[in-house]
Amino acid sequence: MRFSVLGSGSRGNATMVAAGSTSILIDAGFSGRELSARLEAVGRSAEQISAIVLTHEHGDHTRGAGVFARSHGTPLYMTAGTREACSRLLKGTETVHLYRPGYPVTVADLDVEPFITVHDAAEPVAVAIRDPESGLRLGIATDLGRPGVQAKHALRGCDALVIESNHDAEMLWAAAYPTAVKSRIASSHGHLSNRAAADLALELLSPRLAVVVLAHLSEETNTPALARSVMERALRRKGYGGQVLVAASDRPTPLVDLAELRQRNRPAQLSLF
Repeated sequence: MRFSVLGSGSRGNATMVAAGSTSILIDAGFSGRELSARLEAVGRSAEQISAIVLTHEHGDHTRGAGVFARSHGTPLYMTAGTREACSRLLKGTETVHLYRPGYPVTVADLDVEPFITVHDAAEPVAVAIRDPESGLRLGIATDLGRPGVQAKHALRGCDALVIESNHDAEMLWAAAYPTAVKSRIASSHGHLSNRAAADLALELLSPRLAVVVLAHLSEETNTPALARSVMERALRRKGYGGQVLVAASDRPTPLVDLAELRQRNRPAQLSLF
């Protein structure tokens, strides 16, 4: 399994996941043209995308979904609540498959386990993706609000995690946002702080975990260096020997080969637990 976070932040979110001959997108929060350009940057073409899985209706996760699906005949997977909430993006000519939170669905050759998140959207989910052939698992959870029991259960035992590390709490409350906006971001229906993201990663830490990618960073109330520092300090104290990467909003992360990374880290990781 290989993946790249094509971009993550308030301006757009999308992650490409590939295994064997299958490549899918989790969210499509950039224009159709931008999605194609970012896919090309990681060695994929738009025509190679077998499906798009949408996690919720917010524009930074769905902006290019309709036009991309119509241009390339790409099937869309979403919940009924998300379909209704983002109906303006669809013209009725797209192939839409509905899935239910809590019920695994096969998307091309990949098993996708969607689970409910606490976020201010119609029917928001995050996903754990498994490659049946290799057994490798990738968890993708942005716009997480507060991670509940179902989220933690689904994300345990992953080889890679893409989790939001949206803001630094002190920077958020010092920012020039209206108080209502600050309260919404910090609430259980908002976004995870750096500290909350690190606490979640510690709960999910296992010998399998080879890479953590920090996503959905705020450009106003966070910095990549700060987010990485908080996560690395927490994980290293528990003996974590894997990678911590930070996804940017304006460019894709390098293509991460999970099988290669897991093999490289395996001896060191196993000695720590």
